[in-house]
Amino acid sequence: MAPRQAQRGALPTAPLRSDFARTTIRIVGWLFCLELVSGILQGYYVPLIPRLVEHLGITDAEFNWFEAGQLLVSALSVPLLAKLGDMFGHKRMLLVATVLTAAFTWWLAFANDFTTFLIAWSLTGFYAVWLPLEIALIFDRGRATGIGAATTRRAAGTLVLALQLGAIAGALLGRRVLGWTGDDVALTMIVPAIAVTLVFFAILFGVPESTPLRGRSLDLTGFVLLGLALVGITAGLRLMSVNGPDAWWTWLVVAAGLLLLLPFGWWELRQRDPAIDLRVLRARSMWPVQLTAGLVGVSLLGAQAPLATFAATDPEEVVDGRPLGYGLGLDDTSLVIGGYILSLAVGALLFAILSRRIAPRAVLIVATFLVAVGYLALVPLHGSLGQFLPPLVVAGLGCGALVAALPATAAAAAPPGQTGIAAALTNTTKTIGGSFASTVFGIVLATGIASAATTAASLSGYITVWVVCGASALLAAVLLFLVPRDAFGEPLRD
Repeated sequence: MAPRQAQRGALPTAPLRSDFARTTIRIVGWLFCLELVSGILQGYYVPLIPRLVEHLGITDAEFNWFEAGQLLVSALSVPLLAKLGDMFGHKRMLLVATVLTAAFTWWLAFANDFTTFLIAWSLTGFYAVWLPLEIALIFDRGRATGIGAATTRRAAGTLVLALQLGAIAGALLGRRVLGWTGDDVALTMIVPAIAVTLVFFAILFGVPESTPLRGRSLDLTGFVLLGLALVGITAGLRLMSVNGPDAWWTWLVVAAGLLLLLPFGWWELRQRDPAIDLRVLRARSMWPVQLTAGLVGVSLLGAQAPLATFAATDPEEVVDGRPLGYGLGLDDTSLVIGGYILSLAVGALLFAILSRRIAPRAVLIVATFLVAVGYLALVPLHGSLGQFLPPLVVAGLGCGALVAALPATAAAAAPPGQTGIAAALTNTTKTIGGSFASTVFGIVLATGIASAATTAASLSGYITVWVVCGASALLAAVLLFLVPRDAFGEPLRD
């Protein structure tokens, strides 16, 4: 019998691999700029929220609708734009998403009332598709070289590092620019709009196009059904977080969204070129990755607000005649949030380095265990900042590695022509997981108020949050053991 390599065909030549490696370094350099801007968009507005609330004449609670609108737009647009990227080229869709983000970021700078600001803020959510499209572009260009998956993993770690560095830079810059402009909101909001506009030209002139698979069709009915399901699920969860679990009609909205997944699945299984190929999703190398993304969203997105409020809770506050006894009492929680974001960046960097030496499945499993250990360690270790930060950093290292690893491994597990949608689905499931967790955590903390004399949530409520985050990460680790050992590697070419 002929050797396996001879049966499958000769491996790519060294010059082809070398050329791809050099090209990828150049591409990642330009995409690094794009992810820096993505991070700036996510960090820049956070310190401006009190001034924006005053500028728009709204309450702090009403500002939450902006985040809900943006998450909804992201959940709806990311799968569609990613599929269009698979059909017509990932660079082309990157440019489209960047133009849309730039347009609505400029609109945001001059929006002076709640309604127009809500629309503009929500529609800037198109930037969420940038990272999945970048991962798909790099992997598809390297598919024929035999080193595409390994190169994509390293690139993903580098890009997520840029994302987190941008978030830190944006958070530091936002408040300072507001001071430099003399508290002028419009001038302050122009800065991220300029950044998005400039990075469009970096993509246009610096990034080559991937090669789309010809003969594709757009399953518009499938995307409509999926969109309606996502609207029902995410909107229902957000409404539940605002109105509480006693509002029975919010449960109906969520249930309607879940039920719409049934006709969506029925339709998709009957299409030659479905919006989302459910047959691919049920592969052992794919469904644990997608489910892990949703479970990671629980801690990555759902636990951010509880971490901030616990850090701000004053342990010396007197309630019912005695000190509250828990919380960090920080007037400025930036040390906690900044430390967590920095650990995300380091986790992404470590993934980029270790992915050269360690099997992708092993990296995913170790990262999920880090998240689990970090959050479960908060149960006994929360009495001071010195106790609280180390477990949080451990969890951040795992989350940072997972943010980089999940879209890259999903792309590697997908067949030709479906890398974009596979990478994008990790973002969508992560968003749904985060929305579900933030709703549940909000209810847990709201119903566990320490006393009528304070707004502080009970310690048992916070412990519940940390246990749920740790348990969800442990479940993800168990599921990843079901993935074949040699998954996400470099397949021999036919």
